[in-house]
Amino acid sequence: MTNVPPEILARFDARLAREPVPEQLYSFYRRWLRFYFDFCHKYQHDPANRESLSSFLAKLVEKKQSGQFRKQAAHGVSLFYDDMPSATIAPAPSPSPPPQPRAPANTEPLHSTVVTDNHQGNLHDLQQESPAPIPSETDTPKLINADWRSVYASLKSEIAVRHYSPKTLRAYTSWMRHLQAFTKSRDPRLLTPADVKEFLTFLAVQRNVSASSQNQAFNALLFFFRHVLKKEFGEIKDVPRAKRKPYIPVVLSREEVDTIIAALSPPYDLVVKLLYGCGLRLFEGAKLRVQDFNFEAMILTVHDGKGKKDRTVPLPEKIIPELKSHLNSVIALHQQDLKVGYAGTFLVNLLGNKYKNAAKELSWQWFFPAKILTFVPEEKGYRRYHLHETHIQKAIKAAVTKAGLTKRASAHTFRHSFASHLLQANYDIRTIQELLGHSDVRTTMIYTHTIKSTTLKEKKSPLDF
Repeated sequence: MTNVPPEILARFDARLAREPVPEQLYSFYRRWLRFYFDFCHKYQHDPANRESLSSFLAKLVEKKQSGQFRKQAAHGVSLFYDDMPSATIAPAPSPSPPPQPRAPANTEPLHSTVVTDNHQGNLHDLQQESPAPIPSETDTPKLINADWRSVYASLKSEIAVRHYSPKTLRAYTSWMRHLQAFTKSRDPRLLTPADVKEFLTFLAVQRNVSASSQNQAFNALLFFFRHVLKKEFGEIKDVPRAKRKPYIPVVLSREEVDTIIAALSPPYDLVVKLLYGCGLRLFEGAKLRVQDFNFEAMILTVHDGKGKKDRTVPLPEKIIPELKSHLNSVIALHQQDLKVGYAGTFLVNLLGNKYKNAAKELSWQWFFPAKILTFVPEEKGYRRYHLHETHIQKAIKAAVTKAGLTKRASAHTFRHSFASHLLQANYDIRTIQELLGHSDVRTTMIYTHTIKSTTLKEKKSPLDF
C-alpha cells in the first residue's frame, strides 16, 4: 500500500485534533487517507485534485462498502484537502507508515454527527467497539481480509456454554461465513446493524431464500452480535422479508405405513415402527438407549429432545415382543464388546468423567447400535456409536421407492402421520401436543389441516344435542 508522507500525516493529525472527531476514530481516518493515496497511485489520479475524491467514493461503492464508511471516508479526505498545501501531496516511498494508535477495546457509545460535502451521517454504529478481543486488541481493524478465526472460536464457546445442539452450531457458523464473505472479511469490530440489514436484504431480494432460511439467518446474526461481539443489535426496520408460505405436512395412510415397513429390513423396520408408533423425531429414535424403555409401565422416555426437553410416550403393545427380541441382541452384542475390551459407548457431555464405569454399563448402551466400532484417537480405544441418521434416511427412501408410493415421504413423515392419525381418532389436541413435545399448541394445530373435517354443518343449539 502506498504510504502517506510523514509531513502530510502530521498536518492531518493536527487537523483531526481541531475537529469534533472522537479520538478513537483517528486510526480509521488515517486508514482512509492511506486508502485514498493508494487509490490515486494505483489508478493514476492526482491526490491534490478534489475530483479524485469522487472517483475514490465510486470505487468504495463498487467494493460494496456501507454508506457509513463512505461518509467517514469522504469526511476524512475533505479534512485533508482543507488543510494540506498542494505542493506537499506527492506520495513518499517510505518503507512503513508511522505508528497508529489503536482504537480502545472498551468505548462508550458516542453520538456525534459529521458533515461531509453536503452529506450528513451518524457515526453511532461505527463508534461502538467490542469489549471482546476479536481479533487481537493490538491489531488495527481491517476493512477487508481480516482474520475471523477468533470469532468462530468465540461462537463455539458461546454455543457450548448454552448447551445448544451441534446442528445449531453448524447452522450459525454457516451464516457467519456467508456474512464474512458478503462483507469481504471486514474486521468484526467494524460490523454494524446496517451491514446485517444489507445482508438480509441481499438474501431476500437477490438470493430469494425461503422465509425459514431468512429467519434462521436473522437469529444466527442476532446471537452473533449479542453474545460474540457483545454489541446491542438494535432494531432492524425496512428489511424485505421473505414471505412464509403455509405448509401442510405430508401424511401417509395406515396402509402406506405398513407397506413401507414391510419393505424395510431389520433393524430399520423397528426404527420406523417407533417413529410412527411413538411420534419420534429421527434423531430421538436413533439416540434411544436401553434405559429409556420401561416395559413394565409400557412407557418410552425421550431424553434431550428438541429444546433439551424430556417427555414420555406410551409404547405400542403390538411391537413389545419385537422390542424385547431386539434388546436381547443388543445385550449379546454388548457382552461381545466387553470381551474384546472396548472403551464403552459415547456419553453426553462429561458424564463419563463423573461416572467412570457408565460407558460400559448395559443401561447406557444404544438401543440401535452401529454395526462397527469407532476408533477414538485421543483415547486410543474403540467405542460404539448409535445407528447413523443418514443410514436410516437412505433405508426409508429405498423402501418408499420400492413400495411405489407417489407421496414425498421421509423419516419425519411418520411423525406427521402419528399426529394426524391420533387427531383423526378424536384425541384431544392438547394430548397430541404433549406426546409430540411441542412448546406451543399452535405448532400442533397444523395437523388439523391434514385430516378430513367431521364437523356438523347444520346449525344446531347445544340444548338439542
